[in-house]
Amino acid sequence: MRGVRAASVAVVCCALWASAGPAAAVVPPTASPSDLTLRVPSGPPQATEQKALCGKPFASSSADVRDPSAAQQLMQVQAAWRYSKGEGIKVAVIDTGVQPSKRFTKVIGGGDFVSNGNGLTDCDGHGTMVAGIIAGKPSTSDGFAGVAPAAEVIAIRQTSLSYGPKDNKSGGSAADIAASSYGNVQTLAYAVVAAVQKGADVINISEVACGPAGTPMHDGALGAALQYAYRRNVVVVAAAGNLVDPCKTQNTGVNPANPAAKGWDTLNTVVSPGWYSPYLLTVGGVDSATGSPWPLSLHGPWVSVAAPATGLVSVGLRGQAVNRQEGEKGPVTVDGTSFASPYVAGLAALIKARFKGISAADVMRRITATAHGAGSGRNDVVGYGVVDPVAALSDTVVDSSVDAAASRPIAPPDATGPDHTARNVALAGTGVCLLTALVWWAISIPRRRLRKLGEDDY
Repeated sequence: MRGVRAASVAVVCCALWASAGPAAAVVPPTASPSDLTLRVPSGPPQATEQKALCGKPFASSSADVRDPSAAQQLMQVQAAWRYSKGEGIKVAVIDTGVQPSKRFTKVIGGGDFVSNGNGLTDCDGHGTMVAGIIAGKPSTSDGFAGVAPAAEVIAIRQTSLSYGPKDNKSGGSAADIAASSYGNVQTLAYAVVAAVQKGADVINISEVACGPAGTPMHDGALGAALQYAYRRNVVVVAAAGNLVDPCKTQNTGVNPANPAAKGWDTLNTVVSPGWYSPYLLTVGGVDSATGSPWPLSLHGPWVSVAAPATGLVSVGLRGQAVNRQEGEKGPVTVDGTSFASPYVAGLAALIKARFKGISAADVMRRITATAHGAGSGRNDVVGYGVVDPVAALSDTVVDSSVDAAASRPIAPPDATGPDHTARNVALAGTGVCLLTALVWWAISIPRRRLRKLGEDDY
């Protein structure tokens, strides 16, 4: 399998944290400005090299991407364009890089913490797909379109499954694969600061670091960077994570030692950046066709909202619509909270464009207040519910409390469209993940050792 990239703390997680202890009480982390680093390096902090062949997402068939996807229908993307298309907004995509193509209004190089580029190279395909969901333009060749097609993308390459520290040899275990890939919580902190300094209005982070409850995450610099962004009215959106190694222990909301405990007192696994929830929106996943919780999404008290996470379509490296990646046993669908997060980041861009001068706090409030919940307030599975772009752009939101909005009725699906029970949103369910949302991407992909590369491999 290709390399599983993880934050430095998550690499240890792979090696040592195969099983979790009992649920524990966790004190929410606090961000300290003293941990902030404003002098961001211009490249990776150590020498790196390509370790595996580049990934190439593809379409299963032209017929499969001809019509708008279930996720696009659930989000009612085209209806939201009546209010905004994200004009004048810059969205930073901190990921594996973004490959520019005709499917984007504009892609700006924002930096590279993996190699010696500028962010406009994507050896994994992951970052380009994330950017496509945020800002991909419609095409006559297929039915795909991103949420905010007029928004500009700032591409920052901070992680890669195909790169690793130079001369670092790895075997085939999860720990070896993680150690041979690249990106950690420190470079993620650098990337957040760089995005703010490049003028981002919104930042998307489709990766996470994880560990057992009570384990130090060593992510103070990342917390400070998120606080820095929030205080400058930059909306940060991050994936909640996927329930796979090394983040395979679900937060069930139950502590056997304290049956009355809730939320932060019942955790098996903690996740960064999500657990800095006052400063960002953390996005769990739901089934794109039904709106029910996605079973591989990790739960937690930091989950803000949810968005489609299954059977996704986006933009490939040549600007084509793609919906598959090559797996160990053949093609696999594109799933994961990695791809739920950009739906919310795209919505934040639409709101920023429609309501000029709106604060980050008010953007976040508008998104949570108009999400479709289960009638019982927020929960650790889908947060305040599945986001509703049309409502977030059209409703009057004046109260800072969002609990009352959780009982809003879910709109029925459009009778003229395909039979997707679009607004049957999750209440019970499953949750969110850790380590890196890229893990779900990686576990399905064959580990392709680097041989002498041909020109088509780059």
